[in-house]
Amino acid sequence: MPVSRKRAASILDRILHGAQVGERLTRLKPRLPSEAPLPARVPAGNDHTEAGLQRRRAALAGQGIALDRLAGAGAELPPAALAANIENFVGFARVPVGLIGPLRINGANAHGDFFVPMATTEGALVASYHRGAYVISQSGGASAVCLTETVSRAPCFLFRSLAEAGLFLSWVLSRFDSFQDIVGGTSRHCRLVDLRTSLMGKDVYLGFEYETGDAAGQNMVTIATEAICRHLVAHAPVQPAHWYLEGNLSGDKKATMVAFTYARGKKVVAEVAVQRRVLKRIIHAEPEDLVRYWQISLVGGAQSGSIGVHGHFANALAAVFIACGQDAACVAEASVGLTRMDVTAEGDLYVCVSLPNMIVGTVGGGTHLPTARECLEIMDCYGADRARKFAEICAAAALAGEISIIGALSAGEFGAAHARYGRKK
Repeated sequence: MPVSRKRAASILDRILHGAQVGERLTRLKPRLPSEAPLPARVPAGNDHTEAGLQRRRAALAGQGIALDRLAGAGAELPPAALAANIENFVGFARVPVGLIGPLRINGANAHGDFFVPMATTEGALVASYHRGAYVISQSGGASAVCLTETVSRAPCFLFRSLAEAGLFLSWVLSRFDSFQDIVGGTSRHCRLVDLRTSLMGKDVYLGFEYETGDAAGQNMVTIATEAICRHLVAHAPVQPAHWYLEGNLSGDKKATMVAFTYARGKKVVAEVAVQRRVLKRIIHAEPEDLVRYWQISLVGGAQSGSIGVHGHFANALAAVFIACGQDAACVAEASVGLTRMDVTAEGDLYVCVSLPNMIVGTVGGGTHLPTARECLEIMDCYGADRARKFAEICAAAALAGEISIIGALSAGEFGAAHARYGRKK
């Protein structure tokens, strides 16, 4: 998932915010509980009585985390409030929400101890991520960086010959700098940053890449791209026979090699060095055990034709996306990525996850709905200037899940965990 020299310089400049490299990178260093105490964990995780529920809510309230909407308080939303979110509205699907944490993150944007909401009906899922979060936090926390952020739309133009297609493409490339004025007329938050092209015989695919601020941006880039396309058709030296707003090259809501090779959404990397003693105490395995299983999973993933190889990114992302008002279908592309494991020189376990397509937003879409807003507010991720922070938290949550599931498989506890947490007694 490489980027160009020019793009890399732009990314580094944004991450540094004018600071020196060394100064800024101190945010990524581990903070052990002995040096910076952690908040108390969510208690009574497997107590499904009313008393257990109230105990968890009281513990979180003591840390300033209110769960009013999640607890069912407040009037039901009027249909008019959902006008841009759903059609044929008939009611609500209630999905239970659990919290994992505290999850310590030493990120470029997310820096602190976070309780992460997950909406799911899959038993054992929250327990597994909660365990992974504990392992990470006891080892000083996960370092995380949001590197790139682009959302793409790829229209296609059909011509009568290769010569016509080539003439059109040459004309488009010469006018790229003028397209931003068109984009600005559709949204003040949308900015065109790049253009990829593909000439397939007499067909021209144009991959427009945008930055969309703190919005996930799917609708934003669709509207902006249509405005550009209509301008192109109106002024081009040769008219296409047909054109389509999306030529299925962007990778939108699909697991594709484009999604893996380039960044669509926010590319986020997160890592942690798990101390051997912590791993043995909580996961019941040695670093070498997890690395051996990870190597086996790479070979298995290659045989299956997997695009990227990891344990279960989709579990974390689907649960967090549903809780936080994201577009759940984007999990298809957001869960494309890589997990890497190694044993450090000190004998600890190094784990890293790379997710190049984190399509998330903290404004717009479903983020304004009461429970989604409350879930985002639990992490201080609601509103402007929060999307990169939210993306880093999502990556750290995925990292927690990789440690826990690979640990369970390595220690021979995977089946027993699902029998304990995932089956009705």
